Amino acid sequence: MRFIFKTDYAQDVNLAKHGGHVFWYSALMLLLLAAPWIFAEYWLAQLTLVLIYSIAGLGLMLLAGFTGLFSMGHAAFLGVGAYTHTVLTNMGVPFPFALACAASLSAAVGLLVGLPALRVKGIYLGIATLSFGFIVEEVLARWESVTGGNAGVHIKKPDIFGWVLSSGEQFYFLCLVITVVGTLGILNLLRSPTGRAFVAIRDSEISAQSMGIHLAYYKTLSFAISAAFAGVAGALYAHNLQFISPDQFNILQSIDLLLMIVIGGVGSVHGAFLGAIFLITMPQAIAMVKDYLPATLGQAPGLQGLVYGLVLIAFVLFEPMGLYGRWLKIRTYLQMFPFYRKGMFKRQKSFQKSDRLK
Repeated sequence: MRFIFKTDYAQDVNLAKHGGHVFWYSALMLLLLAAPWIFAEYWLAQLTLVLIYSIAGLGLMLLAGFTGLFSMGHAAFLGVGAYTHTVLTNMGVPFPFALACAASLSAAVGLLVGLPALRVKGIYLGIATLSFGFIVEEVLARWESVTGGNAGVHIKKPDIFGWVLSSGEQFYFLCLVITVVGTLGILNLLRSPTGRAFVAIRDSEISAQSMGIHLAYYKTLSFAISAAFAGVAGALYAHNLQFISPDQFNILQSIDLLLMIVIGGVGSVHGAFLGAIFLITMPQAIAMVKDYLPATLGQAPGLQGLVYGLVLIAFVLFEPMGLYGRWLKIRTYLQMFPFYRKGMFKRQKSFQKSDRLK
C-alpha cells in the first residue's frame, strides 16, 4: 500500500499526487494518441462520441457533483450550443470563433437559468430546469427561419482558418484536444478558491454563507460554466452527426446525461468519463445480447430503457458512489491484500458530502 507523506501545503493541490499518477495518465494519453492506428473506424467514432459526452459530463458534474445543484434540462444547453455553432459555421465563421460564441451564448443562457437556483433547491430546481428544457426544445422547433424546424439542419465540416477537417481521425484529435483542455480547466478550477466555494455550497449552504461565500454569485457562476461546457459539447456533437434536429435535445437526452454522472460517480472528475463510456457502450452491449434472448423479449420495445432503469436502481441501492467508487474499493482491496477486513467498506454515516469520496 502506498503512503504519501506530505511536507508542503502545495502537495494538497498538485494534479499528480505521486509518480504512479504521472505514469498511468501518460500511458493513457499515449494510448489515446495512438487510437486512430489501433482501433477500426467504427470504434474510433464511438471513442469520439465518448469524448464529446465526457465534456458535457464534466460540466454537469461541476453543477450537480461539486456544487450540489440539480438540473434536469441540461440537454437544452447542449442544443443552444449546437444550433449556435451550426448557424455560425454555415455562415462561414471559422471554427474557433463559432465554438467560442456557442460556449458564450450557452453560458449566458445558463446564467439566466441559474437565477431560479437562488430561491429554490432540490427537486424544485429540477422542475424549473426541466421546464426550461421544454421551452428551448419548442423554440428550436418553431424558429424555422434559423433552426430549420423539425426538419433539422445540416452543418459543414470544421474549418480552422482554411484547414477543413474532413476525416474522422482529424475530428477525433480535435475532440481529444478540447477534452484534455476542458479536463485540466475543471481540475484547476476545483483546486482554486472558486472550486472550494462550490464544494462548500454543496456541503452546507448555511456554513458556506457564514464563511463569507456569496451564494448567489457562485451558484449562477456554476450554472454558467456548466452550460458553457455543454455548449462546447453540443457544437462537437453537431459536427459528429453532421445533422441536428430539436428532438435530439429533449428530456430523454437530459436523463441520459444525469444517468451518466450518477453511474459514473457523482462528485468525481473520473466519474464523468466512466459514465460516458457506460452511456456509449451499453446500447452496443444490449444489441449484442438481443440475439441470444427469446424473440418476445429481444424485440420488445423499451428494452434499453428497462435495462437502464435496472442498472440505475442497482447503483443507487448497492453502489451510490458509482463506477469510480467501485474502482476505489477494488484498488484499496488490492493495496491492502492480504490485510483486508471484511467489514472495511461497510457503509457509514457521512455528515458531509465531502467525506464520501476520499
